[in-house]
Amino acid sequence: MSIELLSQPIRKYIYDQGWESLRPIQAAAIKYITSTDYNFILASRTASGKTEAAFLPVLSTVNFSEPGVKVLYISPLIALINDQFFRIEEVCKYLDITVTKWHGEANRTLKNKLIKNPNGIVLITPESLEAMFSNSPFIISTLFSNLKYLIIDEIHSFIGTDRGIHLKSIISRLQQINNVQKFKILGLSATIGDYNQAKRFTGNEEYTKVLLDKEKKETECHFRFFKSDHSDLPTELIEDLYEETKSKKVLIFPNSRGRAEEVAVRLQKLSQKLSGHPYYFSHHSSVDKEIREYVEEFAKTNRRYNFCISCTSTLELGIDIGTVDEVVQIDSTHSISSLIQRVGRSGRRADEKSNLILYATTEWSLLQSLACFELYKEGFIEPLTITDKPYDILLHQILSIIKETSGCTSHELMQRINKNFAFTSIQDSEIQLIINHLHNINFLESIEKDLIIGLEGEKLVNSKDFYSVFKSEPNLKILFAGRRIGEIPFSPQIKLNENILLAAKIWKIKDIDFGSNKIEVIPATDGKKPVFFGAGGNIHYSIREKMLSILVNSKIYPELDENSNKELATLAKDFSNCKINNLLFDRPYINHGNSLEIFTFQSTRVNRSFYFLAEKLGLDPILTENSSSIKLKIENLPITTHLEHMSLLINNVDDHLEELLRSNQSIMDFSKWGSYLPERFQIEILKVKYFDFSETQKFLENIKLVPL
Repeated sequence: MSIELLSQPIRKYIYDQGWESLRPIQAAAIKYITSTDYNFILASRTASGKTEAAFLPVLSTVNFSEPGVKVLYISPLIALINDQFFRIEEVCKYLDITVTKWHGEANRTLKNKLIKNPNGIVLITPESLEAMFSNSPFIISTLFSNLKYLIIDEIHSFIGTDRGIHLKSIISRLQQINNVQKFKILGLSATIGDYNQAKRFTGNEEYTKVLLDKEKKETECHFRFFKSDHSDLPTELIEDLYEETKSKKVLIFPNSRGRAEEVAVRLQKLSQKLSGHPYYFSHHSSVDKEIREYVEEFAKTNRRYNFCISCTSTLELGIDIGTVDEVVQIDSTHSISSLIQRVGRSGRRADEKSNLILYATTEWSLLQSLACFELYKEGFIEPLTITDKPYDILLHQILSIIKETSGCTSHELMQRINKNFAFTSIQDSEIQLIINHLHNINFLESIEKDLIIGLEGEKLVNSKDFYSVFKSEPNLKILFAGRRIGEIPFSPQIKLNENILLAAKIWKIKDIDFGSNKIEVIPATDGKKPVFFGAGGNIHYSIREKMLSILVNSKIYPELDENSNKELATLAKDFSNCKINNLLFDRPYINHGNSLEIFTFQSTRVNRSFYFLAEKLGLDPILTENSSSIKLKIENLPITTHLEHMSLLINNVDDHLEELLRSNQSIMDFSKWGSYLPERFQIEILKVKYFDFSETQKFLENIKLVPL
């Protein structure tokens, strides 16, 4: 049995916890981690015990009496670190192993104690590791040169992102300072679509194995439709939502922070009116940390009272808030991966099923929600877009390495980059071009043979904003009676006596101090949801294809309520005469006389590319609100000729992207470090991360237009 492979103190921990048996992922992990030297990806559903699956065998095999930190746990969220700390510390008490949190909010005294006596386990974010490399490389070497294991929680949240490339670079740099042998990597996730991508993330695909628990949790789902023609949710939806959730413990996932506040406040006001419970909260990144932690602790420890938390992706990842009775999604998620994480929040006990209510406010949101749920039932998870040549993250890491070394030769810099598995596809000549460009814009200077940070570069690397590769919006702090409530970005809404919603309460703005970025508020009785910026997610092609499939195939969906069925039937009727034989390339269209509306049913990135090419041809494209169709102005030439011309434009698309960059530099805003690159590399970043011209060309060359 796997349990016999564990050390005596760990077996005692399991006995004291009253576990009747090990979970499947735990038994497999113990067997293989204790007996092999492979890296492992531990993949199993939410609440299946992955954290213990990683730590129990690691704690049983590592010799913690040797000097240095032995295990480094990396999390995407500080809140997740704070949450996991207690779970990990509890088991480590049986072995007298120190567990230390290391992030900007962690105890400085405990950090200093660790530096004086490096030992045990450290829990950290990628950004805190970056700060160490940039500012205190001696601490990195002191703490982590004898690492045995690196554990990455929620590894799927890193794969295919700039933050993930950054983390890969940091892992590679940690490997380079390791004294004896390479440490082993364990990745944990409930939602991986492509396991080969996850294996490559460790830097050694051949030496990485996947332990997969395919057990699924039964999900009960119901759809409800309430038509909305304005920005606020319909009153009927809020009333139905209240009745649905008033006697349960519930998480509600709207698709924005502003909507999360609207839902929390309106439900709370309705509950007060009907003498219901008072436990309505909002939880998102703009709510103050202490308030979020209170909400998390209340949800986890409260057994007596029902509650409702209106939240964003801050409660999508593995923060332990116990089990909830039901999960509500308002309008469609942008990905199947996100839906899986959210559904997994309910029915966490072994004998429970997950309960999901999906509300939709437009017919296209209903269609997308249904498509996502159908793909969820099929077990599909969208593969992520991998950037082979992440020039923008390389630029950031060049500056970081030179800051770390306090200057180094070009040869030394090139050696470090060549050893870094995050950048193996980037050629030496390309690296040198970026270095030369950094010289030209005064980010780097040369003193004799050494490269050092230049005057302009100093402004960047000495800012605490340097440690991350994602952009954060400038915010104004909201305070009531000296206590922080949260923060919101500047917008036209920010003016004296305006009322806003934040932290599930209504506030009136009484004072604004732009010098210190502070707003003083007092409680109010009515207000508007705050305006937050940020684009929606990228929709994968498979979701849009499934939407088209639902429209053109007559199928009964038992999850839909009467209103949902009516709305879907009305939408499908518009497509009933459309003979779609090939879901890949047959596309409906409507001829409006001097314009043509093509229902592309394509991914966000292909739609962007299609729009860009149509605009270059002067076709005045309009991307409709549902993002499934594009209207084109057609004069003289037949549409097939226009589509051929669009395809031909792709052959010299670099020239057109160069024009785009010069006329609209803000197009690079999606990449924090991309705007500092030479223009040719900015174009490459646009083609890989923002557009998708290869798939667009395939689509244009094969599309068959079918009249509605």
